[in-house]
Amino acid sequence: MRRIDVRLAAGLGVLALATTGVAGCGGQQGGAAKDDASSEVTCEVGQPTRVGIATGNATGVYYPIGNALAGQLSGATGGKLTGTAAETGASVQNVEQLVGGQYDVAFSLFDTAVNAVEGKDNFTAPQPVEALARIYDNYTQVVVRKDSGITSVAGMRGKRISTGSPKSGTEVIANRLLEAAGLDPAKDVRAQRLDLTKTVEGIKDGSVDGFFWSGGLPTGGLTDLFTTAGDTVTFVDLASLLPKMAALSPGYQAGTIGRDVYRTATDTPTIVVPNVLLVRRDLDANVACAITRTLFEKRDVLAQANPAAKGISLERARRTLPVPLHRGADKALRDLGAN
Repeated sequence: MRRIDVRLAAGLGVLALATTGVAGCGGQQGGAAKDDASSEVTCEVGQPTRVGIATGNATGVYYPIGNALAGQLSGATGGKLTGTAAETGASVQNVEQLVGGQYDVAFSLFDTAVNAVEGKDNFTAPQPVEALARIYDNYTQVVVRKDSGITSVAGMRGKRISTGSPKSGTEVIANRLLEAAGLDPAKDVRAQRLDLTKTVEGIKDGSVDGFFWSGGLPTGGLTDLFTTAGDTVTFVDLASLLPKMAALSPGYQAGTIGRDVYRTATDTPTIVVPNVLLVRRDLDANVACAITRTLFEKRDVLAQANPAAKGISLERARRTLPVPLHRGADKALRDLGAN
């Protein structure tokens, strides 16, 4: 079984080198077994099974919520299912490594998930992924140094702009916003493809003029930035770019970053996009069912890890199309009363 460096879930109790579930490891001691599409879905995990969960940057939101979810799986399944959450570059990378068998569950922005199942943009062919559920919304958070002179995305021309980790959902949205503002991401900005931790450090030391971030509210890295250097930075209003973004995907919708989130002077209009939890199409249906059930039954515990998890709701759980629901997730959501 392949070994990779990950940050272990709280449910395993340590931060160390962990073995994540990979394809071919088998269902008993490694990753989840493949689904038998003819079998009944009971939500009962019969064999000891470990699942790897691909999250995102450690100072983002996917990571703490993914850690919390991983930590709840054992207790919810009588010890049969355990989870390991890994820090990753987020959406695009997560889908690639999910399909490659390095993880069994992956957080993803909805627009990236749609691209994956349709084989567009970052994906050259349709990917065999399905959804466990739509979860909370991500808010596009564009922050600039006040001394940069930037007041809009169009004003980023020639500036040092962090567009997010390579192969992240943030990078996808950043490039689309730059294009919507009439800029060529490859030529018109001095792109810094940094994770959130390095981005915040760059903003603080002046080596980065501005950045894009797509995450739930609040995001830990931004809380740190506005707490320690709030007088040097400001949000950029994205309302004028929504029509062009919505034309690309109906998943892009209007939202507001409230002044209370990071204790800013005013509310900031922005663009939101849903998140989904993805699995491979052939993931064992009982494992998929158990994870989905745990996600909703333990929502309040997840919200203690990050308040963004309060946005996980049964009312919106099934709204994943064109990304299909996994049949195990469908069973869980029916049992939970999700329409």
